[in-house]
Amino acid sequence: MRVLLVRLSAIGDVVHTLPVLAALHRAGHEVGWVTEPAARPLLQGQPLLAELIAAPAAKAFAFGPAAEAVRTLRAGRWDVALDLQGLWKSAAWAALSGARAIGFESAARREPASALLLAERQPLPASAVHVIDKNLALLKALGLDAVGLREFPLPQAPQAEASVAAQLAERGAGRFALLNPGGGWESKLWPAERWAELARALAAQGLASLVAWGPGERARAEEIAAASGGAAAPAFPTTLLEYVALARRAAVVVAADTGPLHLACAVGAPVVALFGPTDPARNGPFSPVDRVVRRVPPCAPCHKRGCPIHDGVMASIPADEVATAVLTRIAAEERLHARPV
Repeated sequence: MRVLLVRLSAIGDVVHTLPVLAALHRAGHEVGWVTEPAARPLLQGQPLLAELIAAPAAKAFAFGPAAEAVRTLRAGRWDVALDLQGLWKSAAWAALSGARAIGFESAARREPASALLLAERQPLPASAVHVIDKNLALLKALGLDAVGLREFPLPQAPQAEASVAAQLAERGAGRFALLNPGGGWESKLWPAERWAELARALAAQGLASLVAWGPGERARAEEIAAASGGAAAPAFPTTLLEYVALARRAAVVVAADTGPLHLACAVGAPVVALFGPTDPARNGPFSPVDRVVRRVPPCAPCHKRGCPIHDGVMASIPADEVATAVLTRIAAEERLHARPV
């Protein structure tokens, strides 16, 4: 069967959909994926994909590229299109593909009325708590039971690996914590001064910090480095696949509920996750040895980008609590890799 995956954005959401690709490939299906430009580097050159279709970004929508994408979709003669995003735009792409559009019923969608565009609506099992398992649960419509699978097929990127190794060597970087202060939702982020406090606390234990940054985030990384008194330094610029290589080399990755956190989890990096309004049981780390530090606002779980109830809750997480979690996670990793006497 030819199966089209519709997961357009964002980075973390695409990462959480990769196990669906793995499950379909294992079952012998041909798989295509339609996605917006930002997430394409995570899928380009992916040997498990029969086709990668470019959808124009919603914020830069133009009729010409959209019409071309529809023509490409229809030419693929997909049997089934799985809407894994639950939005009007994802349901529209699934329906326009010409395939049988399948997605979750209204109650399990971010935009409930978008279910009207689907040919088939599936209930969400109560057991599918993590968003990865929610995505995998949709495969039951195809007769597949893959809930629980944690397999993240990312493209091989030897150039990215070599570039990161060279830049770390050029800096003389030894063991380091990778701090990720940025992200799309300000209400999910930890304040810059807390990151600087954390870097100082880790430096006191002999662990240096690199501050990762993405587009538009360099000033924040530099602010944290300056406030840390030399305990942290801004990382070099990275592509998505270079960030993956950097996370693999870190002693620990510290991040809020953003794309860098989910990428780090996908590649098995040791993680400490910072949560507030969103639910770590749904979006957080899935390794039993990873750590979560959270403050729970009365509105939780809340996915509003701006909310007077949870605004500021992340600032109530103290740096010393996060530092303790980091050292605990590193110690757990060392025990995992310790050789028996």
